[in-house]
Amino acid sequence: MDEGGAEKASSAWAIESGGVAVYVRLTPKGGRDAVEGVETLADGRSVLKARVRAAPENGRANTALIALIASTLRTPKSAVSIRAGATSRVKTVFVAGAPALYLDALAKLAPTNG
Repeated sequence: MDEGGAEKASSAWAIESGGVAVYVRLTPKGGRDAVEGVETLADGRSVLKARVRAAPENGRANTALIALIASTLRTPKSAVSIRAGATSRVKTVFVAGAPALYLDALAKLAPTNG
């Protein structure tokens, strides 16, 4: 039961050399800064759902997303960067560092009711 849920959730991120790539669907002007678990997009990809208060103007929403991911994973903002999708709602965020440091925190964001 749990194994299936963890498998599905784990596709919202991938371990890479030097860190973890996290796939995020961002809702700017979302009323609060929060990570709301994992969802599956219409094309079958799993993404981390995140919302920020900032508007998508002059990179403010991306800056808020970096701060949110850094806070959620307890890592410095300097370790977090937007790798792809800077002007899109669906983004690839790269978190530099030892992947083991982030996997527990990411797993806790995924629903376990499988």
